[in-house]
Amino acid sequence: MEWVADARLAAWPEAAWYLEAVFTPGSQVGTAYDAPTTPVVVTRVEEVTSLRVPSGRLVVDAPWDDDDASRYERGQPTRPPRELAVRIPAGVHRVEVAWTAGPYEFMGEQFDGVEVAATRLRISDEPVVGWEMGLGVGEDVARLEPGDATGFGADANVGCFADAAAWTALSAPFRTFVGGSPVPRDTECLPGWCEKVRDESQQADLVTFAVELGGIVWLGRSRTGDVAAIVVTSGLADAKA
Repeated sequence: MEWVADARLAAWPEAAWYLEAVFTPGSQVGTAYDAPTTPVVVTRVEEVTSLRVPSGRLVVDAPWDDDDASRYERGQPTRPPRELAVRIPAGVHRVEVAWTAGPYEFMGEQFDGVEVAATRLRISDEPVVGWEMGLGVGEDVARLEPGDATGFGADANVGCFADAAAWTALSAPFRTFVGGSPVPRDTECLPGWCEKVRDESQQADLVTFAVELGGIVWLGRSRTGDVAAIVVTSGLADAKA
């Protein structure tokens, strides 16, 4: 039986189009900042690393927020991360970023407009036939109406994919603050302004990505309903026309 999206979770047409276009090199996905005649074009899709998720439970959230960091510094309990309700196959999955370019001028200075427009966790190579919002654990689809959106927030414009079972260890480097300011963290720097944390004791990883204040977690479903991809954009696909 072919999968059919729940109307309360299904991507609206503009978002569905963007989620497909942003991972298709050569596609125009918008116009440059303050230059409506200059197209923003997908230049390439780059695999930046792999992500180990041995538990099959995935967090897609900010690795920290301001309130959480403050509680952590004071030795108080921190909030739980936003773990997706859907489970993915345990194992190693590819992390890819979509690069776009749209040159523009601002206050007399020229900018190349190169940005990461979206980040994708590839679960399988099955074609995606539809997109829906990914609910977090404990979130109730019955409370959503068609057109409502649900997602996560990111104070510092940083989100992440991480194995939920190893979250405490994986997120620890992002929770070290002195006097309210972050101290340098021991992470691996990757293309696309991503960072990676490895926990060898649990064979699990966390990978950060750029995101504007958070966003919707999009699940790309195959014909059979299996999750083939998980995508977070940098904002464009989350704004309704």
